[in-house]
Amino acid sequence: MSEDTTDEKRRGFLIKLSLGVASLTAVVAGIPVLAALFAPLIEKTPQVWRNVGLLDNFQIGTTKLVTFENANAETWAGVTTHTAAWLRRDAVNKFTAFAANCTHLGCPVRWENDAQLFMCPCHGGVYYKDGSVAAGPPPKSLVQYPVRISRNQVQVQTSPIPITNISA
Repeated sequence: MSEDTTDEKRRGFLIKLSLGVASLTAVVAGIPVLAALFAPLIEKTPQVWRNVGLLDNFQIGTTKLVTFENANAETWAGVTTHTAAWLRRDAVNKFTAFAANCTHLGCPVRWENDAQLFMCPCHGGVYYKDGSVAAGPPPKSLVQYPVRISRNQVQVQTSPIPITNISA
């Protein structure tokens, strides 16, 4: 056998080996990307009604911070299984609940009763009492949670923690 044929066979083997390893690497690297793309179609986070207090604990016209357990709470997660919302009693049987996180970067907002505004301490975001943006960098209004009254309990419907949208 000539030296040229051996070199050609070796070169052909190494090319096929390199292409095989590169293909395998591309497939392995693509799995997380595909999983991230298709996860919203496959995974459904449950939405559960959580009690946040007795109806009599909320005065008409007041806004209070309430905490409740997330819809997808894990037993090992400790205090991170809880989230918060600003709950306002608008009328006898009407409540409005806003996520306690700014839509800019997710910092916790606080309610300023005297000014009737929600304020974000991180970057100066300001929201009106209806949750709409008043000033600063927030790209959209505060996220609202559905609220209902059941057996004298005020309940907030859980959903995934609101994801901020920094590209808006």
